[in-house]
Amino acid sequence: MSLTPQLRQDIDDISNYLFGGGYPDPVSNTEQLAFLFFFYLADGLDTQAQARARLMKQTPTSIYCGDWKLRNPLNAVALGAGDTIPRERFRWSQWARALSGENLARFMRDEVFPFYAEVASKSATNFMDGARLVIDEPVVLTQIVGKVDNLRLDEHDADTKGDLFEYLLKRIKTAGELGQFRSPRHIIRVIVAMLDPKIGETCYDPAAGTAGFIAAILDHIKLANSTPDGIEIVELDGKRIPRGNGNALSAAKWRVLQEQTFFGNDVDPKMVRLATMNLTLRGLPDVRIYQRNVLTTTLDAERKRELGLPEGYHVVAANPPFAGRVDKDRIVDDVKVGNSTATELLFIKYMMDCLLDDGRCGVIVPEGVLFGSTGAHKELRRQLIENNRVEAVLSLPGGVFQPYSGVKTSVLLFRKGGSTNRVLFLHADNDGYRLDANHDTSIEADDLPMLADAYRTREEGWRQWLARDPKAEWPHKAWFATAAEIRANDFNLSAGRYRPMSQTAVEHCDPRELLDELAAIEAEIVEEVEALRVVLAEQAA
Repeated sequence: MSLTPQLRQDIDDISNYLFGGGYPDPVSNTEQLAFLFFFYLADGLDTQAQARARLMKQTPTSIYCGDWKLRNPLNAVALGAGDTIPRERFRWSQWARALSGENLARFMRDEVFPFYAEVASKSATNFMDGARLVIDEPVVLTQIVGKVDNLRLDEHDADTKGDLFEYLLKRIKTAGELGQFRSPRHIIRVIVAMLDPKIGETCYDPAAGTAGFIAAILDHIKLANSTPDGIEIVELDGKRIPRGNGNALSAAKWRVLQEQTFFGNDVDPKMVRLATMNLTLRGLPDVRIYQRNVLTTTLDAERKRELGLPEGYHVVAANPPFAGRVDKDRIVDDVKVGNSTATELLFIKYMMDCLLDDGRCGVIVPEGVLFGSTGAHKELRRQLIENNRVEAVLSLPGGVFQPYSGVKTSVLLFRKGGSTNRVLFLHADNDGYRLDANHDTSIEADDLPMLADAYRTREEGWRQWLARDPKAEWPHKAWFATAAEIRANDFNLSAGRYRPMSQTAVEHCDPRELLDELAAIEAEIVEEVEALRVVLAEQAA
């Protein structure tokens, strides 16, 4: 089942009503709606948890069993109760449809949020830690609670609820302080398809954001484990894609998928909450998404065991923050690359180290990472080439991250261990959407499926590359470079450096590509100036 036009309209109505009601922050609004979705769905989740406990021969316990001591005596008056109420009163139907105005706002602020914060504290991730009611204007809150109730979330399957939440997340169109922003879902799907995660493998996103990569890996595994009658074609963002319900997965494999497969972190508590809710709506309430900055904190083996984390991961997929800076004194030794404080370099070093042997990584990087001339840039690329197997670099069109950023990006795909023999370079001119300021209008031109196929058949592609006539026109958007060629170019991993030149290419060079390259060079210059400024300041001290 896919997201219907009516559900999209309902979400638009909720968002527009909040904006008009004096709540203009889309991040805060999305977080508040996430809480309301959870409150609505908690009854059904509780029923599922009890059924799962009975299946595993355990004693089922309900979060609604027992009494709750009221935090605010005024709520006792409104409810016609003493100083306690049965926890049953926290089912959505008992309060959301019975209270309104000031009584609703006070009960949610003083009782509902504390109650569900207590519930969440016993789960894998306490996504309600520090949560509070922000939509506190009684009339606005009453209307929003009614609109959420009318969504009838319990009547939709997990995929539809996930799509609904993703549609809501699309309204967040501002980047965070470290340069993090919502990754385009079609780009994520291509990266995940190239990594091809399997059931039983551990999958990790160290900069999880709203959990887009984890959700895409879940979809990928479900599709790969669905029979033909368990697959349907759905429309997402103007594109028709196959989606599987995972009906070929056994109960044991479902438990592995739900409890032992996915892990993530984010520095922003709001992102942790949104990621947890995104996954909860998709049927993954037990995924561990922690609030943590992996660049400034380390976990020893004992702490990892306490948190239920593995020693390493089979698959790492991420879009780490671009253009951020970390205070030099806070960077842990494990992730240091020279004297760099650039988050994009430090994150790649971290991801190299957290992979299991032969584990694979797909990471979105700003173009400057691939050809930057600082010592840290070169050293990172040397480690990638000499100590890992860089399999491919996918050059994305400039503008794929609009409306957040116009930075030119690529996707780096590598495996842990060994050394690189050759690298496949893939160049996308179009990603299936108009490359304008909004980047949300679908078009027919889309190089990504063809390039993903070229990655999957790269051994055959290598044989064709060796058999080519070097003097003849190379018409393909995929080509190779050997490790020796890359070493001779200061470990430069920019796709354009090794692209076979032709008269046609020279005559029709896209000026947008030249502007993207200039912007990346400018960003590198700014970084070098800042690094020099830090060194001079330290010397002066």
